[in-house]
Amino acid sequence: MGYDLVAIGASWGGLAALQVLLHGLDDDFAAPICVAQHRSARSDDTLLPSLLGQCAPLIVRDAEDKAELRQGVVLIAPPNYHMLVDRDEVALSCDEPVAHSRPSIDVLFESAAAAYGEGVVGVVLTGSNADGAAGLAEVRRRGGLAVVQDPAGAERREMPGAALAAVPTAEVLPLGVIAARLN
Repeated sequence: MGYDLVAIGASWGGLAALQVLLHGLDDDFAAPICVAQHRSARSDDTLLPSLLGQCAPLIVRDAEDKAELRQGVVLIAPPNYHMLVDRDEVALSCDEPVAHSRPSIDVLFESAAAAYGEGVVGVVLTGSNADGAAGLAEVRRRGGLAVVQDPAGAERREMPGAALAAVPTAEVLPLGVIAARLN
């Protein structure tokens, strides 16, 4: 595929969607993956990576500040932190919520686009708000690949619908096909 980073955003229904997507990835997947999944500030910070790690052929863990981006590792934005991408690592931030969310998908996507330009893939999955739409537009504006889960098959259509309104040229794929496209 030739991309340096995959950034994925999900909200309502995201656990099930992420399980399907990560399960379908090859165990030698070439790019690091960063995920912003909306979750409560009081969430158990080990539960989501544990659940996703059970179905993924890759290492899945909550990101720590200054964690290195590595092939075969999926970094999840921890509860109540934004995750920003620098060129070879992530940074965590307690800045104000964006679109009522921390972690924010827009923050992840915009920082990934700034760091990797045309080398980033942004993927918007199911969710009930517009977080991720502006960030995906920035990914596309900088030459990256924009992928959106088909709203017809999403548990909540609002987030993929907003992403498509912002990036009408995005690839629209059924959830079960996204991993094959990324592979």
